[in-house]
Amino acid sequence: MWCIPPKQDAAFVCAMEHVLDVYKRPLDTDYPVVCMDETSVQCVKEVRPGLPGKPGQVARYDVEYERNGVAHLIQFSAPFIGWRRIDVADNHTALQWAQGVRTLVEKDFANAKCITLVMDNLNTHTGASLYKAFEPQVARALLDKLAFVYTPKHGSWLNMAECEFSVLSRQCFDRRIPDMETVRNEVNAWAAARNQAAATIDWRFTTEDARIKLKRLYPAISC
Repeated sequence: MWCIPPKQDAAFVCAMEHVLDVYKRPLDTDYPVVCMDETSVQCVKEVRPGLPGKPGQVARYDVEYERNGVAHLIQFSAPFIGWRRIDVADNHTALQWAQGVRTLVEKDFANAKCITLVMDNLNTHTGASLYKAFEPQVARALLDKLAFVYTPKHGSWLNMAECEFSVLSRQCFDRRIPDMETVRNEVNAWAAARNQAAATIDWRFTTEDARIKLKRLYPAISC
């Protein structure tokens, strides 16, 4: 579901066009574009055994269930080269985000000169979180290899990591997931399969499209 401001918004269109310009860049392994997003999955245990599916009949579950914690997912994906990694934790903290970024820089794209990281402007998604998590020299070294690009407020649909989460949800989380271990196993297997297939995202919405389809969001300029 798209969430778009109802009226003219210069800040929105400025940030939107920045993101769309990033998506138009020629593919360059020295300067990869990585999208980052977070979501959560409610773990649900069965109170009574369900009825397994059989030909002509889907599996059935009892209406009663037991909540069994929440799995927090942090995703990093390079949509133009068909790579993604999803970290699973039992809560959301700036430290976990910072550690994920460090892995991105030092392991996933260790040979890159600079990584453009597209994400929303959650208060933990800043360089300050790196300084909270690591020694200053480490934080500075990480930031020297990163360029943050933020989606506009009400513009999370511009983040291609949301497309990845949508696929993950349809393929893995269309049923009750009992515990954190199952979430982690499902996510790891799914990401490995997607990476093996080098599944990319065919993003087609451009700045030119935005200036036509979202014209009402652009401030009217009077001469």
